[in-house]
Amino acid sequence: MGIDPGLASVGWGVVEGGARLRCVAYGHIATSPDLALDRRLAVIRDGIASVLAEFEPEEGAMEALYFSKNVTSGLLVAEAKGVIRLACGDSGLALVEYRPDELKKSLVGSARADKADMQKFVALVLGLAEVPKPDHAADALAAAVCHCHARAVDPRLLRRI
Repeated sequence: MGIDPGLASVGWGVVEGGARLRCVAYGHIATSPDLALDRRLAVIRDGIASVLAEFEPEEGAMEALYFSKNVTSGLLVAEAKGVIRLACGDSGLALVEYRPDELKKSLVGSARADKADMQKFVALVLGLAEVPKPDHAADALAAAVCHCHARAVDPRLLRRI
């Protein structure tokens, strides 16, 4: 399972590994800016818990937090990541985090790849007719695909947590 963390929208995607990767399902969990922060975090926690209960993934991958200029929004995403990690931990799902440059390099071959190239590659690798929408779901699938690639190279990867 791949997760793209955020406060307004958390993307999720479930991929089945093997000789050919297959998209099982994807979606996003949206929170309203009209809700108090604690309620938004509860929506995220409950949404992730629901996805985990439905699909019972064996492993999880999440994009690591990247601060560019807006530290305040980065801190809010960090809080969302905390409740995501808690929901995963409660269900017994181990998570590995990948930096944005690791995701790009794994998928497209270049750490400088843009978002559109990554999303096109995800659709291609998973045999999807079009790029998954919303963007957060496509990014979550990218994390899942990256993890599947990394696990093929090093099956001990979960020790990296």
